[in-house]
Amino acid sequence: MTTFEQFNLPKSLQKAIDEIGLTTPTPIQERSFPVIMSGRDMMGIAQTGTGKTFAYLLPILKQWKFTPTHTPKVVIIVPTRELVVQVAEEVEKLSKYMSVRVLGVYGGVNINTQKTSVYEGVDILVATPGRLMDLALDNVVRFDEMQKLVIDEFDEILNLGFRFQITSILSMMKPKRQNILFSATMTDEVDELLDEYFDFPEEVSLAPSGTPLEKIRQIAYHVPNFLTKVNLLKHLLTEDDSLERILVFVNNKRVADILMEHLDEDFPGQFGVIHSNKSQNYRLNTMAEFQEGNLRGIVTTDIMARGLDISDITHVINMQFSEVPEQYIHRIGRTGRADKEGIAISLIDPKEEEFQVESELLMEKELEILEIPGSVTIEEKRLEFEKEKQKVKFLLKRTKLEGGGAFHDKSDKNKKVNLGGPGKRNPRKTKPRNRAVEKNRAAKRKKK
Repeated sequence: MTTFEQFNLPKSLQKAIDEIGLTTPTPIQERSFPVIMSGRDMMGIAQTGTGKTFAYLLPILKQWKFTPTHTPKVVIIVPTRELVVQVAEEVEKLSKYMSVRVLGVYGGVNINTQKTSVYEGVDILVATPGRLMDLALDNVVRFDEMQKLVIDEFDEILNLGFRFQITSILSMMKPKRQNILFSATMTDEVDELLDEYFDFPEEVSLAPSGTPLEKIRQIAYHVPNFLTKVNLLKHLLTEDDSLERILVFVNNKRVADILMEHLDEDFPGQFGVIHSNKSQNYRLNTMAEFQEGNLRGIVTTDIMARGLDISDITHVINMQFSEVPEQYIHRIGRTGRADKEGIAISLIDPKEEEFQVESELLMEKELEILEIPGSVTIEEKRLEFEKEKQKVKFLLKRTKLEGGGAFHDKSDKNKKVNLGGPGKRNPRKTKPRNRAVEKNRAAKRKKK
């Protein structure tokens, strides 16, 4: 069995690893370590929950040499603010006994405060694409001394629409650097950017057996509408004491707020809600409350489906099934981590059944379908967002109605065309202008 001691880490780094309580590297950590140590560009493909963050941090910190510079030597780009905070904290834990200055920057907070922090000096900079580009364009962040670039959750960065920011940042960097990329999926867009900006990257990927899906029991209920889903969720929360640390996923912010209102009625103070409309401080405080065990669960959008390391999630509940099969896998990957068992419960309405089938085909595994308990009330009413929008029909021609009505013929007096006043009907005849005569008259007036 491989242990971290076989990596021959510096004593300061090994001491931090021991204090964290880690002994055995995960497969992605074991396979990535020698590639990153070699200095080659690397592309890592692995599902969430496989230890990707330490997979790149450990070799980077093993090679670390302090130099008195104020510009970052390592830049780590991640898709969300929460992930910036998490990765920066992981760097601080591992570099506890090393001389490393770490800074996380992201949007939604005062940029001038972050500029001051950058000017004070930083060795490892963790950033979201948008804020990093802003700081680079202002010439606050410089890449003169940068040795390594890490892009984590690359496919999610592109999904969130940061392609322009990423390509702009890459064009500002000097070509002589080591590129390290991690992505849960390999798409054509990811492949295209790799070809353009990376130098023959070595691929490190995990076989499907290395994913955490095997440790997750996936069950589902076929439910007619959202209000019945709410009733079923409340029933499960009341009857099943094992639902202790829960993430409840929905597809958009509006539905997240609606669900939160319903849960507050029966379970006041037990749930928080996180989505992109919530302020950064609110989101971080809610995360902290959940981590400390003060909240039973969090209602969220896919903003929490990727990358975040939230410990001991017992259940993931899909109140709305993801329309993207890969995203379903990322969601349920929040549980069943670190060799623990997990349960994923999906409440699927008729419109979502096709998404269920697509996810099953991708996983090559069927969901376990359960019957709705008899005590759960089946609602008839559908909420506004569930109703199909009526297509607007445009009438290209108005048909003339027979008889009276709004489209009757005009009376004779209303058929007359308005030709304007008498002057327009019979234009006045004017004599041609004689400029010599006019000039003579003007001179006489002047003499008088």
